[in-house]
Amino acid sequence: MPPVRTPVGKIAAPMFPGGIDWLNVDALDMDRLLGRPMLVEFFDVCRVSSLRTLPYIRAWAAKYPGLRVVSVHAPGYPPSRDAAVVRAAVERLRIEHPVALDQQHAIWRLYGNKGWPGRYLWDKKHRLFEIHYGEGAYRETEESIQELLGIDEDLVDPVRPEDEPTAMLVVPTPEQEGAYSGPYEGGAVWAVLEGSGTIRVNGSDYDVTYAGAHELVEHGVSTEGVLELEIGDGVTCHATVFTPGLAP
Repeated sequence: MPPVRTPVGKIAAPMFPGGIDWLNVDALDMDRLLGRPMLVEFFDVCRVSSLRTLPYIRAWAAKYPGLRVVSVHAPGYPPSRDAAVVRAAVERLRIEHPVALDQQHAIWRLYGNKGWPGRYLWDKKHRLFEIHYGEGAYRETEESIQELLGIDEDLVDPVRPEDEPTAMLVVPTPEQEGAYSGPYEGGAVWAVLEGSGTIRVNGSDYDVTYAGAHELVEHGVSTEGVLELEIGDGVTCHATVFTPGLAP
């Protein structure tokens, strides 16, 4: 779905509350950030949809120095509640822009956020310009960023074929709680894993070295398959996730 434009000048950005820890920057004061458009995105380092959106967030932060980009980490899985896991993931995922550790969902509640990722684009006066939930609409969001900055440049190339605006996608099997084995349909299979050790995916070993979302199987196009997932000692599987694939 495309982003939703909001009534111009009607909704002001909430202040970042005190008591929030920050990564990559000292604590941000919203009042001191006026004069630049700002993109705020709620994410979770263990959530697949957040990881699939992240390349665009990083690219926009690097490409547009006139845009302030802030990621708000709000945990949705047990490993994400550990700030050390988040810090390690921010380094591993090469996130260099400011990250607020919203471990108690204080910022989430101020925004009335609905899910991951939740993307809020604010104008130079920090009035809400548009909002988008979930993956996709990358072209529309970047066009809005350029509109606020008063520029017209080439857009970031799609990261995956399924991100093309005209791509035809097949709805994947819904997320399954815990470790799942059985039939599925999707473009890829992920698992949210915690601990360290070895699991087996369709008969092959996979070493788990960090807590987070791991891509286990990649098809490219939507594929009907059967997953055999065996979780070894020292590893906990919190969810098995299937992502959309291109229609064959």
